[in-house]
Amino acid sequence: MSKWQSQLKNWVSQYFDLPADVMLDLPRITTIGSLHAYIENCTGLLHFSDKEIRIKYRRGVVSIKGRELRIKMMLKEELLLEGELQSIEFLKDKD
Repeated sequence: MSKWQSQLKNWVSQYFDLPADVMLDLPRITTIGSLHAYIENCTGLLHFSDKEIRIKYRRGVVSIKGRELRIKMMLKEELLLEGELQSIEFLKDKD
């Protein structure tokens, strides 16, 4: 996506008070303490181990690190993780 398209989407999202996660193709991550993470707007699972999970979304990758991580539920664009969450990092896509 070009820079001006991204800026236009951002402006439309703000002007019409639309959810940024949907308009800008961003993941929505809801955590419950450090025990659960619910990720929406994801497009694929890139890596899974009990210490790290990397999830693809339209504009990059989310890396979640922790201990005893496990996937509790996985749907087309949603994922529920359990375990001891230690960090969540957003990585840019290498386009």
